[in-house]
Amino acid sequence: MTKIPHDVAIRSREALDRRKTVRAFTRETFSLPRQEARAKARDILKRYPVAGYGTVIESWAVRPGDVIEFTIRRLPTAD
Repeated sequence: MTKIPHDVAIRSREALDRRKTVRAFTRETFSLPRQEARAKARDILKRYPVAGYGTVIESWAVRPGDVIEFTIRRLPTAD
């Protein structure tokens, strides 16, 4: 008798482990007041330039109270 749910759980866990080891991008999410968000984004883009790290602002949204929530995606290391 095959333990299907157990096998599925093991395969799922192994898939998650593989994804963690081959993770291509680093993502960071920030929620800051507008001026602080601009300064933070500029700092990160200066520290991790697009040419070397592929840094992009992946998503952003305006939240109540003029708070900007944004996610920055970049490669963990430059070539």
